[in-house]
Amino acid sequence: MTTSQATATQTDSREQPAPKNLQEALAGAHTQSGVSLLDLSKKSPLLVVLLRHLGCTFCREALADLKERRAELEQSGVQIVLVQMAPDSDAAPVFARYGLGDVHRVSDPDKHLYRAFELKRGRLGQLFGFKVWIRGFVAGILNRHGAGKLAGDGFQMPGAFLVADGRIVRAFRHRSAADRPDYTDLAGCSGGACAAT
Repeated sequence: MTTSQATATQTDSREQPAPKNLQEALAGAHTQSGVSLLDLSKKSPLLVVLLRHLGCTFCREALADLKERRAELEQSGVQIVLVQMAPDSDAAPVFARYGLGDVHRVSDPDKHLYRAFELKRGRLGQLFGFKVWIRGFVAGILNRHGAGKLAGDGFQMPGAFLVADGRIVRAFRHRSAADRPDYTDLAGCSGGACAAT
């Protein structure tokens, strides 16, 4: 392949039109193993967690929470999918550090999934308000999640969704960067069964 062909291929993949709806976004989003989220969601319910940037202390807290709840979610038939904006090569070691290196993950630098799930960019109060600073101190310093360099859009708000058969069953859209969802509650898990199973 010539340099001009390689450049053309890269340009073509970057200039893909934005998906028109959630189904199209799920069909176009592929995990590190190459399977689409739409296909995955037809096999079992998915807990799709769209993270802020990888350096965010709340992102790291979310990964720790997911690690703690992983066995319960998986025993209930729910698969975890992590979505973030950095290259997969940057995300994989961060996820591995939290024992989530083998879960499904999607790199979404163009934020197609974030838009499809109707996640907005945050306002200053949502990202830097008093509650955020207090929670950031607790999560980052007291609970030792720390912080890292910005990798993605620092203003992007996160969210978590239970998805089955290509549709949203339950949604948690953060009102502030400091919000902390209960992932097993979101998945409707109780007594070994989840809402979408």
